[in-house]
Amino acid sequence: MRLRVPLLAALLLGAAQAGTYRVQAGDTLWEIARAHGTSVGALLQLNGRSSQTIRVGEVLQVPERGAPTIRATSLAPAAPAFQQGQAVYYGGRAHPQTTMTAAHLSLPFGTWVRVTHARTGRSVDVMINDRGPFGVQSRVIDLSTDAARALGILAEGVAPVTLSVLSRP
Repeated sequence: MRLRVPLLAALLLGAAQAGTYRVQAGDTLWEIARAHGTSVGALLQLNGRSSQTIRVGEVLQVPERGAPTIRATSLAPAAPAFQQGQAVYYGGRAHPQTTMTAAHLSLPFGTWVRVTHARTGRSVDVMINDRGPFGVQSRVIDLSTDAARALGILAEGVAPVTLSVLSRP
């Protein structure tokens, strides 16, 4: 009986260190990781994933509150290209630091991204301060008017681009 008690305690303690979280509308992987005291890389590793795409209602494995902080043990070097798709522009959300802003569905606010036009090679650095684009899956970023002007896509309206993350908050 004495062996069973420590074994049972170890199993219960081990189970208490991992929990689940159901993704809610508006959640980002970064926010979920931060709320559970871990990194995005560790959260991806814990769930056996490489993609940062999450869907409402999806259940993720997360460390329990109060469990030791989990960090990714090893991550592949960050690729220069984070995402490819189409850029569009909209009026933009005002920000006191810069007029070069953009909306992205999952990157944390305050992230700086280099947007490179696939056909011209022209690029612009923007700060993520809004959510979008919505409705068309091939659209990966909404640029402010000033950023679209600098990228040279005002006349096109929609342009093929590559996104590279420069810095995260």
